[in-house]
Formats: sequence, C-alpha cells, structure tokens
Amino acid sequence: MAQEVWPLPRAAYVHVPFCRHRCGYCNFSVVADRDDLIERYLCAVDLELESLHRPVVDTLFVGGGTPTHFDAGQLRRFLCMLQQRFRFSNDCEWSMEANPEDVTREKVALLHEHGVNRVSLGVQSFNVDKLQVLERTHSPDNAINAVQMVADVIGNVSIDLIFAAPGETLSDWRTDLAVASELPLKHISTYALTFEKGTSFWSRRARGDLSSASESCEVEMYQAARQGLSDAGFQHYEISSFAREGSRCQHNLNYWKGLGWHAVGPGAARFVDGKREVNHRSTTTYLRRMESAESPTAERETITREQYARERAAFGVRMVKGIDLDVLKSETGVSIADICRAAITQSVDEGLVLQQSPSWIKLTERGILFADTVAARLLG
Repeated sequence: MAQEVWPLPRAAYVHVPFCRHRCGYCNFSVVADRDDLIERYLCAVDLELESLHRPVVDTLFVGGGTPTHFDAGQLRRFLCMLQQRFRFSNDCEWSMEANPEDVTREKVALLHEHGVNRVSLGVQSFNVDKLQVLERTHSPDNAINAVQMVADVIGNVSIDLIFAAPGETLSDWRTDLAVASELPLKHISTYALTFEKGTSFWSRRARGDLSSASESCEVEMYQAARQGLSDAGFQHYEISSFAREGSRCQHNLNYWKGLGWHAVGPGAARFVDGKREVNHRSTTTYLRRMESAESPTAERETITREQYARERAAFGVRMVKGIDLDVLKSETGVSIADICRAAITQSVDEGLVLQQSPSWIKLTERGILFADTVAARLLG
C-alpha cells in the first residue's frame, strides 16, 4: 500500500489511568484510589514506550485519568521517562492533562522544566452547584487559580467545559462562558454531557435520579457557546473546539487528519501502518500483561483504503472550514466525491452541507448542529 496512505506517525498519546475519584459520567479507562499501582504502572509503561524505539514526534499528548495525580517525585520520574523515550521535533507541542485540585506551583514548575508547553485543565464548570452535580472535587476558585498559575509559567492553557448538565439553565451556562472568557486561556473545548452505558450517571438516569437535558436545550447552549466565545475572540475551528489565533490543538488536528499516531498505556488506541490497535482497558490486566512480556493489545483491526478515506472525510467535515476532497483523493487514492456522491447530494439537498466547489464541502450553519448525521453518511 502506498506510503502516502499510511503516513509515518509523528504524534503520540500516553494514557495515565489514575484519578482521585471517578466522576459519574466518566467512561474512560480510569482507576480511583489505586495509588498502590503507580509504581507498577511506571515500570510497565516504560517497557511499552521502549518498544517504540524513540520515534520523532511533533505532538505528544499525555491524558487520563489525571497525569498530575502523581506526586512530585513520581511526576519528575515520569517526565524524564518521556524525554528519554521520544525525540521531540523543534516545535513539538507537548500537552498534559491536569485537574485543578492537583495543580501546585511545584508541579507546574516541573512540567515547564521538562518541556511541557501546553496544559489542558479539566475544569468542566465554574458553578459550584454544577460541579457538585458532575461530582467534580474542585471549587470554582480552585479552577480559576489553576488556570492563572499555569498561564503564568507555561502560557498555553486549554480547558474543557461541559454543558447541558442536570438542572443547568442557559443563564448558568452563559455565566460559565463569561468567566472562561475573562481568563488567560488559549483554547476551550465544550461538550454536551453524555450518559454512557456502564457509568453511574447511566444507572441513575435509568432509576430517575438524574434527568438529561432536552435536545432544544442542548442546541441553545451550544449556540450560546459559539456566539459567546466568538465575541470573546476565540475562533471556532472544529465542532467542539475554540482557539485563540495560532493556538489550535495540533495533536487533535493530527487525529482529525488521520495522520497516524502511537499510543501506550491502559485503553490507549493507536493507528500505525493502517492498523488500529487498542490496549486492554483494565489497568490491572494491562499491568499483568506487560509484566508477563505479553502484548497489552486487546483489539486489532486492519482497515481498508476505502475505510481510511471515509474516516478522514467524516472527521474532516467536522472542521468548520470543511474538507477538500481532491486533496483527500490524492492522499488516499480513493475518491470520496464518487463513492459518497449520494450521501453528499442528500446532505446538500437537506441544507446540511455546502458544496463550495466541486471538491470542497463544509457544514452549513444548520449542518453544524447535525455533524454526526453527516459524518455517519460519509462513513457509509
């Protein structure tokens, strides 16, 4: 298969599963109150990193879980490990996720000292009642202080915000957006609360303990985010992502462009040489496999050239500026314009997609609200 179809990965993701507490909506590979596993994890993930043979990376994203849950000594060891296991390009974007309650001056200094140049804070809200509903353990002041502390030292700060939480009003959400807009942030990601099977929120909703927001409420809040953040100088560049000029998340852009990436740790999913692999989600199973010199991989799939092109189109159309199908054809050898002609025509006829030229398609204002529908059609 042609090299341009399977580009050499220059991105990497490292998953740290540890958290103080598993929030009720969280469906990630996470363990809470299991700090006794940290030493084993550090050894195991270093073994998996060693198997990559020091790839050159343009982006490194360390997520979780909560990477900053490590104490200062563990964090220093972990950061040194990453420095040794990767070769960083000159302008590499190195992101670390963090929770506000774990941010200290010592840890921020450690991140800066070892080369981390972007921090993504799991703020979710600045409203004390909403934070309680979401089972977040930080206060609004914790979040504001954490943003300021990281901005003062590292500069490039992103936050996640959740909307459509149980009991949340449009006014509450606008207040969250207003607070965020006044902070020294470079990037904001906004997500509607989802109820995932297997989470406590899913069970509580089934029992009637929690109620989900109506679709019209979600749309109102999403549109409020688009308007409010645009007014504050943020560019809406992807369905859920807003950035200051020059501060788009390069790592996520790599995913959306389907450029390939390495990934290590429990539940980590990678895409290398046309193969999609996912490590076992259970932290203890992952550790046992690594300690027994077994593969941590739980799932493997080799994707076809057409699958690859369809997935790139589905992710690409989520970019607000749209996607050039001629460029996609040149890079994959597959003409989405031909094989998805009916899907594109239907979406254009329904006012969801604008065909700016024979090869360039983008979501309309209405289509942005139905991005998942358009993406599903392109996936076939």
